Amino acid sequence: MNNKYHPLNLYSRFADSAATFPESPIYFDEMLPAFPELNLATTYAATKDAIVHKAHQLKELGIQKGDQVVIYKSAKFDTYLLAVAVSYIGAVPAMISFHLPTETMDVLCERLAFPYLICDEETIGKCKQMKNLNPEKMIPLEQLLAVKVTRVYPQETLAPTDISYLTHTSGTTGIPKLIAHSANSMGWRIKFQREVMNEIDNKAGLLAFHISPVHSRYNIGISSLMTFGFPFMPIANIDKHNIEQVMDTYQPYAFETHPNNFVQLAGWGKMNPKLFSSIKYLHSTFDAINKETMATFLNCSKHQRPVFLQIYGQSECGPMIIKKHTRESIKELNAREMGVGMPGLSATRIADENGKVLPACEKGNIHFHSKGRALTYFKEDERFQTCVYGEWWDTGDYGVIDENGVLFLLDRQVDLIENIESNLAIEDLLLDQHDFLDEVVIIRNKEGRPQPIISVAEGYEMNWDAWWKSIQDMPYLNKPMVMKYEDIPRTATMKVQRLQMEQELIAQS
Repeated sequence: MNNKYHPLNLYSRFADSAATFPESPIYFDEMLPAFPELNLATTYAATKDAIVHKAHQLKELGIQKGDQVVIYKSAKFDTYLLAVAVSYIGAVPAMISFHLPTETMDVLCERLAFPYLICDEETIGKCKQMKNLNPEKMIPLEQLLAVKVTRVYPQETLAPTDISYLTHTSGTTGIPKLIAHSANSMGWRIKFQREVMNEIDNKAGLLAFHISPVHSRYNIGISSLMTFGFPFMPIANIDKHNIEQVMDTYQPYAFETHPNNFVQLAGWGKMNPKLFSSIKYLHSTFDAINKETMATFLNCSKHQRPVFLQIYGQSECGPMIIKKHTRESIKELNAREMGVGMPGLSATRIADENGKVLPACEKGNIHFHSKGRALTYFKEDERFQTCVYGEWWDTGDYGVIDENGVLFLLDRQVDLIENIESNLAIEDLLLDQHDFLDEVVIIRNKEGRPQPIISVAEGYEMNWDAWWKSIQDMPYLNKPMVMKYEDIPRTATMKVQRLQMEQELIAQS
């Protein structure tokens, strides 16, 4: 397949890749509840056949072309395969994180006007408590697996401009928004992603990843890598014992996860560099990541010139800004530096709160220009349009572009704290300096002052002397509050829910 633009139909793209690379392998670290026949190793072709069978089962349950089907289950690769099956019958998959509570699900299902919903043991209890879900449209996996197929159903497709895929925002600031994508908008993202993957020098190397399957990045990544025939392994379980087994057994050539997962894994890499030594290409998903974490993984690699590719983007626009890091370049890196756009596919600018474009080196709101921009927020178009400035999109982030056109991300607009240029820069610096920390988050207390929340890394003790010494030349910070890493509230993609933490802090004070 060349890299010309093509709209993305999830099933059609999967089937094309399966026809071209039928024996390319797919590995799993856990069985897939919705596709037990695939076991722990399968091929593109066998997976395509299983998808078609699942689509027929869904059709037998009455799902029609254009229907919305919420996929609300545990975070495994079968979540994505169910979405591909839904797309085969011309229905619209709505990818919803299993973390979301009943109250939030009721709001989302109200927007979707009583959709079908596929659930599993992880979510069925919450589904039974929902008010805006028709019980006859709730499909537990156990019921789906038992459906007998009585006839052959041909593939049905939606128009390239129709809403054909729904994801949701992270929900760091409240009820998530449902992001509507079309085959056209997703197709441009594929073109961008294929440009990136074409740089991987070994197309037989195993690509491993641990990404939330409901993230808008997921379908783009799978659809892109399959066009090259890459063997791949979606990792469901990221606990230490499982990661050690996966890395030792499968020796992946490339690895992608969310920035906060990289931070979580970095401590293990420092203690046992061999754990990640097989990896030549590292890729963080859509968010900024601190310098020391990237350096840790580059130094673990046995390869002569490993690459850590940082891609900054947003679900509404897709991947946007690229920065490539090596062992040499990382030494002089300012971790707030995101990089530049891809010519012809993405661009960025800085504007004031009214959308007026600002000159180089002046701080303001970050705007994206993306051919892959989503269509709208489903049933919330007015909210979507408040971020639209013609062909440009206000990301909600705050930053600056230097005289060379390089973008620097400073903070989320809603997280700005008086007298602090960048919370994220301070957090990065402290994480880079202190091995005994695996998380630093700076939020506002009730007086609006900066309150650090920190987590001590497993196997370490808090070093207060080192902490106070490291912040003596920084802007004023309150004494840190220590929390366990797992107690810090996060979204499905491991983003810290800062506003929720602020509200809880204020309520306690």
